[in-house]
Amino acid sequence: EIAEAAARQWLRGNLRFVDAENHIVFQNEIKPGSPELTDIFAREVIGANDTSAGVGYAPLSETEEVVLATERYLNSTSFKAAFPEAGEDIKVMGYRFGRHLTLTVALAFVDRFIPDLKSYFDRKAAIHDEVQIFVTREAKTMEAVTVDINTLDDPERGEGGVYLTVLGTSAEGGDGGQVGRGNRVNGVIAFNRPSTTEAAAGKNPVSHVGKIYNLLSHEIAGKVYREVPGIREVTVWLCSQIGKPIDRPLMAVAALILEPDVGLEDVQPSVAAVIDRELAGIHNFTQRLAQGELAVW
Repeated sequence: EIAEAAARQWLRGNLRFVDAENHIVFQNEIKPGSPELTDIFAREVIGANDTSAGVGYAPLSETEEVVLATERYLNSTSFKAAFPEAGEDIKVMGYRFGRHLTLTVALAFVDRFIPDLKSYFDRKAAIHDEVQIFVTREAKTMEAVTVDINTLDDPERGEGGVYLTVLGTSAEGGDGGQVGRGNRVNGVIAFNRPSTTEAAAGKNPVSHVGKIYNLLSHEIAGKVYREVPGIREVTVWLCSQIGKPIDRPLMAVAALILEPDVGLEDVQPSVAAVIDRELAGIHNFTQRLAQGELAVW
C-alpha cells in the first residue's frame, strides 16, 4: 500500500499526461525478506545487509554539468509552459572533442499538441533554437556547441518517422527500462568515470549499503573538494562487509588530483578528517535518505 501510494504520487508529480489510475497496472511483488537480513533491523547497531562498494567523485566536469543542466531545463516547469508539446521522456548525450561540445537529445513529443507533420518540425526547430541558446550560455569554456534533436526523424516517412507519443514517454510503447540502467546517483551516466553496478532506487535507506555508500561517497567527495584547499579532483571509494556496522566500512579510500604546488602531506589530515566526520554522521545521512531529501537519479 505504501509503495503503490508513493508510485502514484511520483507519477502525478512528474508525468503530466500519465493517469496512474487508468494507464498503469501496479503489480506488487513485495515479500518478506530472509530472516538473517531482516534481523539486522532488530539489532542495536545497524549492520550492512551486503558486501558491496560505492564510489563517488567531485567536481562534475563542465560536460557533465551541461548535460545535467540541459535535461533539468528541458523538464522544468518553465520549459513545459513554453513548449507543452515536449514530453518528459528525455535523454541527453554529451560528447566533447577538444573545446567542441556536441549534445544529442532524444525528446518525446506529445501528439495532442501536434496537429500535423509540419507542426512537428516547426516546434522541433523552435525547441532546438531554445536549447542551443541555453547550452551555449551554460558551456562557458567551449569554443563551439552543436545540438541535435531526435536524429532518427525522417519527414519522408510521415508520422512513423517522428518521435511522437500520447503520454510523453516511450514507456507507452513497451520501452519501460529497468532499475539500475538509468542515471547514476549524481544524475548522469559518465562512461569515463569510476562507477559500480549497484542500483540505488527502490532499496532501503537504513542498511542497504549499495544505496547508502554510493550516495555517501559522492557526498564525501563533494565536501572534500569544497572544504580542503588545493584539491583539483577527488574520488572516494567505500566498501562494506555484510553484518558489520555501516559507519565502519572495511575500506574508505580517497584518490586525489592536487593543484601543482600542493603536496599530499598538505591535504591528507584534512581529507581524513572529512571522511571520518561523514562516516560518524552516517545515521543522520540515512535519515535524510529515508525522508526523501536526497535524489537517487
